[in-house]
Amino acid sequence: MTVAFVGAGNMGGALVERLCEAGWSVAVCDTDPLRQRQALAAGASLADTPLSAVAQLGPLDALVIVVVDAEQCRDLLWGEQGAANGLRPGQAVVLCPTIAPEDTVAIAQRLAEQGIDCIDAPMSGGPQRARDGRMSLMVAAPAAVVQRQAGLLDALSLNVMRISERVGDGARTKLVNNLLAGINLVGAAEALALAGRMGLDLATTLDVIERSSGQSWIGSDRMRRAIAGDLAPRAHVTLLEKDTRLAVAAARSVGFEGPLGAGAAGVFQAAHEAGMADLDDAALLSFLRQNAPRP
Repeated sequence: MTVAFVGAGNMGGALVERLCEAGWSVAVCDTDPLRQRQALAAGASLADTPLSAVAQLGPLDALVIVVVDAEQCRDLLWGEQGAANGLRPGQAVVLCPTIAPEDTVAIAQRLAEQGIDCIDAPMSGGPQRARDGRMSLMVAAPAAVVQRQAGLLDALSLNVMRISERVGDGARTKLVNNLLAGINLVGAAEALALAGRMGLDLATTLDVIERSSGQSWIGSDRMRRAIAGDLAPRAHVTLLEKDTRLAVAAARSVGFEGPLGAGAAGVFQAAHEAGMADLDDAALLSFLRQNAPRP
């Protein structure tokens, strides 16, 4: 029951806490001093590099990667002091970031050349759901690989969703999900910006939406915080900006161009360019209220 983590931010840190509480031995590598202190407080040990983090793993143990993008994944695996330099055949990498399917496949293939398993396992649900075990873990890998790491996957989430045995399908599923999340969030922010322009009380309007056909989980979660003025970042604007951009690119790669995805991606990009990159994505409400044109 040993696992290494590279990345202990909002989601990774919640998972570290969950596993430590369940009795796992967890080694954490994260460059942020705050995240290091939080990992220590949870009961994890600290590693200076990805390579030293995996040095503590047993023959069938795993490294969980919870960073932002594919470039970071490649660097922490194969860069100087990269984890892949210390991983051994029979061990596994659980790949949790939202990245392009082709990047997931390429990383898995490179690991396979070293005899290392890769589980394509993006996650969704936010830090609190991750901490409680209620997040969605979208798993794509050969059945034998999943079986070898079943104990870890079940410890990470009560909602392990088997997508397929084809690595890359987890990433594809996550992009489809996050495209809809982005569309729903932009739609919720637009609707409340309109309500404000009409002179309606935003909290009352959201009460109605939550009990009516316009309800969405992400809309309610983010707009409640936006109405309260709470923009402390749980999920930065840049995350759904990246995810919707990747989803639109993936759609175009298979010859599909829907009517809403590119528009939603454009709103996140515009909010970023307006200086909101490091704010919680609940900031879309204030962005649209400020930038929606008047006749």
